[in-house]
Amino acid sequence: MKRILLFVVTNFAILIVASITLRLLGLEYWLTAQGINFTSLLVFGALLGFGGSFFSLAISKWSAKKMMGVRVIEQPSNEVERWLVEAVRRQAQQAGIGMPEVGYFDSPEPNAFATGASRNASLVAVSTGLVNRMSREEVEAVLGHEVSHVANGDMVTLALIQGVVNTFVFVLSRLIGQVVDRVVFRSENGHGPGFWITTIVAELVLAFLATMIVMWFSRQREFRADAGGAHLAGRHHMIGALEALRRNQPHALPDRMAAFGIAGGGIGAGLRKLFMSHPPLEERIAALRAGQPA
Repeated sequence: MKRILLFVVTNFAILIVASITLRLLGLEYWLTAQGINFTSLLVFGALLGFGGSFFSLAISKWSAKKMMGVRVIEQPSNEVERWLVEAVRRQAQQAGIGMPEVGYFDSPEPNAFATGASRNASLVAVSTGLVNRMSREEVEAVLGHEVSHVANGDMVTLALIQGVVNTFVFVLSRLIGQVVDRVVFRSENGHGPGFWITTIVAELVLAFLATMIVMWFSRQREFRADAGGAHLAGRHHMIGALEALRRNQPHALPDRMAAFGIAGGGIGAGLRKLFMSHPPLEERIAALRAGQPA
């Protein structure tokens, strides 16, 4: 969850800041006195959308280390650190990827994530709560899950999907701004304040809604990573790890996800699920028990 949220938040922040900067510098070359040059807008939107996405990917390890306070294990200083590094090394060899950096961060919650710009330049990090509250077999299953994310190229694929979504948000928000400016504010030449205000508001709303697409993709990839973890560490241990996470998981959304949910029953739960980066643990456990392919 942390991996996806860091990427999405960083990415959309870059997109919004870039849009405002372009406006302040007067670099909207797709604008004409008669309206919008759609071809120019689409090309520029794609360049900015994919550029922002891949920039987010390029700095993903750095931002994760800074934001999560990850301490990379350069030289193992104790038996636990040696075990973590060797477990990741063994699984990386099995998965056919380069040795990731291995680190940990302070958090009482059992958690872990993997990130990085490529299969051979990645980071796998675990929380202190994961190491302290789960058995070694369960921790190795979690590590296998994260190594599988790297081996499957999930972060690169996510960057491609995010690039498409960014382009959609950038282009559609300006088309909406054009319509509102012409129809509501009756601007005939150039673009009035209504265009700029509507464009920024539409960009924020569309970015929020587009998050559902990214999160849907994330949920599908979790099943495949679970299957990968089962292959690397054993299906029984992978199921045990998910059950341990379920026992330690609060029923309410974590604070960092509260903005994506709507409190209450039925409708709230349904809307909340659209913004979840991971499927419910019950579904993931059931898929593993059924031997469901990713």
